[in-house]
Amino acid sequence: MPTSDQAICLRASDYSETSQVIALLTRESGLVRLMAKGTKRPKSKSGGRVDLMAEGGCVYSAGRRESLGTLIEFAETISHSDLRRDLRRLNAALFMIELAGALLAEQDPHPEVFDLLHNALARLAQADASPAAVGAYFHFRLLRHAGLLGDLAACANCGRPPGIRDVYFAGALGGLLCRACEPAQAEKLAVSRAALSGLAALAAAEAGERPKLPDPQARAATALLVYHTEYQLGRRLKTARYVAG
Repeated sequence: MPTSDQAICLRASDYSETSQVIALLTRESGLVRLMAKGTKRPKSKSGGRVDLMAEGGCVYSAGRRESLGTLIEFAETISHSDLRRDLRRLNAALFMIELAGALLAEQDPHPEVFDLLHNALARLAQADASPAAVGAYFHFRLLRHAGLLGDLAACANCGRPPGIRDVYFAGALGGLLCRACEPAQAEKLAVSRAALSGLAALAAAEAGERPKLPDPQARAATALLVYHTEYQLGRRLKTARYVAG
């Protein structure tokens, strides 16, 4: 039976001269992969070509097991074409949709992540928004939703405050290591003061505060979160080099 939902396009690739294969993050059903037949035709019955970052209402039939479902209709409501006119905003948007596609399992509903991505893309389009800060906050919150980020106010090994000197991050533990626990952990990354400040600001924002997050701190925090995410995935993120460091 066809399913109707709100969706954001995370991936889109050409399948033939007239069709696409797309991955949509839907609000109620999570990530779905679909065959979009005829979307590249000038007069497509399904609503036309589906582009990356496009948001709208969709109707689709889910596939069985690992097979592709079928897109019946996609009615675009937001194209985010304005983000394509600013390279920093575009890079942040592409990074966020790659993250969502990489960290979410297919057909596993996460309405809060859909809302998080929708709001982050909308915020990116605002003139006063820092792309680095928006991307870092999205990344931080997404890892929280995925259960991959621990308590950053304490050492992941001993539970004591990690301090501000000689602090490391262990991907296997999903948290910080204090200088006393660091020698026993083989896999780790040294954490700069800029990254620590960025993480503290992100945690404060998550708690409802409105801290300042300068671009250098946002980018340093993102570099650390990228290290952790790539460790969990066991592979590199294609767009990370444009937003981290």
